[in-house]
Amino acid sequence: MKYIKLLSIVFLVAIATIASSEDKIAVIDMQQAMFASNYAQNMAKEASESADFVALRAKAESSAADLQAMAKEAETKRLTWSTEEAAEHQKKMSYTKADYDLAVQKIQGEQQQLQQKIMQELTPQFQEALSEVAKGEGITLLLRRESVIIADPKNDLTAKVVDKLNQITLEK
Repeated sequence: MKYIKLLSIVFLVAIATIASSEDKIAVIDMQQAMFASNYAQNMAKEASESADFVALRAKAESSAADLQAMAKEAETKRLTWSTEEAAEHQKKMSYTKADYDLAVQKIQGEQQQLQQKIMQELTPQFQEALSEVAKGEGITLLLRRESVIIADPKNDLTAKVVDKLNQITLEK
């Protein structure tokens, strides 16, 4: 980890010395810019309000509540249960846990599909917005925010790209 940090610092120093005084360096968090756009936010809201997603979330919440109730029941009654009763209760808990895990896995899958869909649909507009902002700002070197250790917030184009992306998607 120290090696990576040292290498990053050396890289940034090299970039700074290579860049002439005329060069303008900026950073951007591309994922944040894309997902902070109004278009992405609206798609996420629509997806979270869809009947399938609401049912999945309800199933996960129901299973979680059932697990909590079963755990509480086991805590209060386990000393009075026979071995068979305890085994049956444990079996029910494992089935409920499997239902919960499956619902959570489906929710995560739906979220990943949504993210991929948003990225796929927004990439052309994002590229256009990024190009326009970079050109307008006179940027000659653009770095990913996650690749930079220290950056002055005034050199972060993320918010400007989100604004431009919102304009572009509103027009289309």
